Amino acid sequence: MVIRPRPGRSRWKTAALTSVALLVPLLATTSARATPGSAANSPAPRTGFERSHGARWTTQPEEQHFLRTVDRAGRHVTLDTIGRTEQGRPLQLISVGAPAPPRPEGVRDGNSVLLVCSQHGDEPAGREACLSTVRDLAFAEDRATRRFLSRTTVLVIPTANPDGRAADARGNSAGTDINRDHLALRTAESRALAAVLRDRRPDIVYDLHEYSAHAPYYVKDLLSLWPRNLNTARALHRESTALSEQYVRPAAQDAGHSTGIYGIWTDPETGEPVNQVAGDGQERILRNTVGVKHSVGLLVETRTDPLTDQEKSDEAANNRRRVGSQLAALDGAFDFADTHRGRIEAATAKARGAGSADRGPVYLDGADNDEPADDQVLTDPPCGYALTAAQWHDVSSTLRLHGVRAERRGDGAFVPLRQSQRALVPLLLDGRAKFGLTAGMPVETCG
Repeated sequence: MVIRPRPGRSRWKTAALTSVALLVPLLATTSARATPGSAANSPAPRTGFERSHGARWTTQPEEQHFLRTVDRAGRHVTLDTIGRTEQGRPLQLISVGAPAPPRPEGVRDGNSVLLVCSQHGDEPAGREACLSTVRDLAFAEDRATRRFLSRTTVLVIPTANPDGRAADARGNSAGTDINRDHLALRTAESRALAAVLRDRRPDIVYDLHEYSAHAPYYVKDLLSLWPRNLNTARALHRESTALSEQYVRPAAQDAGHSTGIYGIWTDPETGEPVNQVAGDGQERILRNTVGVKHSVGLLVETRTDPLTDQEKSDEAANNRRRVGSQLAALDGAFDFADTHRGRIEAATAKARGAGSADRGPVYLDGADNDEPADDQVLTDPPCGYALTAAQWHDVSSTLRLHGVRAERRGDGAFVPLRQSQRALVPLLLDGRAKFGLTAGMPVETCG
């Protein structure tokens, strides 16, 4: 293991586990970094992206063959189908652990990291990073990696939007943006992911995306952003910010990539923010949903546009830079998961237990950089929401997928706030919520 000191902490230096690795962090055995998209000889499987040296993206048949090969590699990996798209493509979850991945209840009780890759089908670089990460973890034999995997289960959804990837489209086969569906859960893709969040309760959810540059204000190689939603517990917000600002961005910078905060245009001369164009506290976006659901969260976006002469003249070089920046950022994410283990577990456990106390405001709007209007703050929230029979029929399956507890009352139901996901209840059932499922009747008297 090669350790490189940094102020106040130490961090794993990325290196090749195999000669083909598009490498994941933490898995260091030498000080050499693998070239994203390289295609040398190795007994481990290679992606189509690697075999072509970045000239093309891995096809879906190649992905399936690759994952089956990794799954057969040994007891460190399990491959599960967690759903199917409208066009019948499998939604898959890979679990990696040592000596073997635990069952869902074991993941729930332990420490885990979930990588969600290619929610938008026309953003393939994160998917490539995720595929090679799975392979490198599965085939790793060094002590540092085995020790890490003995204490942290790594979960990977390599292609969260297979229909969109097949069409090279942002949305799924119906044109729905999956990353705007993590409350309503109308798509097969978001419902499968919601079940993973409910059943395994990952401590960290890391969401890999890509973005288009806007020169000269928005041209960084890699951008990141934590959950801005105000219902995110303070300790989780603090850890999510640290993941971004102290680990992911520095790791990318150490690899030679420029970085910034997602959604913020900056002055090219001073570096000062000049405009916010994205990255709000909207609770239906995965980055914010996982904060409300008590996980440390991060959105990471790599730039698609070629800017240098080499990138403009060689598409493969641009593709390798896109994947390489994702892999460098993962270096920081795995380092964070390992060094902050105790703090993360304490923060998630406290947040998941705090709802039972049923205290404090719930925010229907706003972000950590945007104060909500007074009428969007439930300073004295109701005890819960009553649902009619028709409402219960419409939303019961979605509430179950969210892990929200409800009490049947006649043909309808009562959904109390006094439960682990307390803040989620008004976001789903209050008539003033922007992305709610239905307008339940507030019940003010507890009893």
